[in-house]
Amino acid sequence: MTNIEKYNNVFIETFGVKESELEGLHYKSVASWDSVGQMTLLAGLEDAFDIMIEPDDILDISSYENGKAILHKYNVEL
Repeated sequence: MTNIEKYNNVFIETFGVKESELEGLHYKSVASWDSVGQMTLLAGLEDAFDIMIEPDDILDISSYENGKAILHKYNVEL
């Protein structure tokens, strides 16, 4: 599985959305992306890529697109 597939799967499984809905997805754009959903997303990303996301970056993962940029800081190429 490629990194982008892993990344997409975390979002799909966490928020119960389709792959076609990922572009433009952002915090609170779906009911499941609330504060609990945010923590679930972070745990999923950390597990999928074997990283620890720094507290300063947690709130910056506020959209599908921002998440890609943040993971780049952790040397995850998507």
